[in-house]
Amino acid sequence: MVTGLSGAGKNSVLRALEDLGFETMDNPPLSSLEELVLCGERNLAIGVDARSRGFDADTVLATIERLKNNPRLFPELVYAVAEDEFLLRRYTETRRRHPLAQTGQVADGIALERLLTARLRQSADFLIDTSILPLSSLRQIIAQRYGAESPGIVISLVSFAYPSGLPREADIVFDARFLRNPHYDAMLRPLTGLDPQVGAFIEADPDYVPYFAHILGMVDFLLPRFMHEGKNYATIAIGCTGGQHRSVFLIERLAAHLRQSGWRVGVTHRELEGSGAAKTNEGVRTKTMSSASK
Repeated sequence: MVTGLSGAGKNSVLRALEDLGFETMDNPPLSSLEELVLCGERNLAIGVDARSRGFDADTVLATIERLKNNPRLFPELVYAVAEDEFLLRRYTETRRRHPLAQTGQVADGIALERLLTARLRQSADFLIDTSILPLSSLRQIIAQRYGAESPGIVISLVSFAYPSGLPREADIVFDARFLRNPHYDAMLRPLTGLDPQVGAFIEADPDYVPYFAHILGMVDFLLPRFMHEGKNYATIAIGCTGGQHRSVFLIERLAAHLRQSGWRVGVTHRELEGSGAAKTNEGVRTKTMSSASK
């Protein structure tokens, strides 16, 4: 079940699921949800938001709880969100009217929708913040989590810049700002953590080796326990000041380690993608529950 704020990408999520083979429906009457699910013969993605006929967050949550009692079903609630400034910008660019903006003020519609869907956001199994997330990355995230070739836990690695805010979806966050900063080297400043010169510079910091060893130790300790707990998706983020050098390099090294260990991994360099400079990598191997628990 896909919900969230208008303009935050709910329709993009539904289209991505449709491309993965899901049957999709947008805004059917809430009273028909259970019947639609129980009569379905393949994976189903249903869009629900404050525009739905008879919308009530408690009704949606109660429906999901009843569906969870059916051993044949594995319902999940996906919530798409974005910061107000990004939602306002999108409405300005598209010149659309917010569906709940009775007075014509988009900001009023956004505030009302946040209030009406607050309980859905709190109960969501998967929260996606699309504020600065490119559409290609959104589609990759959906494919990693719900694609037919994505059994077991899927790990998303994100590099980011602290001034732009922490990734909201992060389960674990590491701070790389204390490492030597390539930004202050004129030759390295225009490069990124994807360039070997930058990597060599960071590796020369005496604190790099012990810090990265601690990261690997923590991640290797937690991931099997996440899996045992039943999590099927985990996001690990590493941040630095600009999101261009140190965090990018550490994420790439962590991704290489996890892939070598057999985990399925997706990588997003948030700030680089915003500038069009990123190279996104996707792992291809999956660790099973039995092997992860050893």
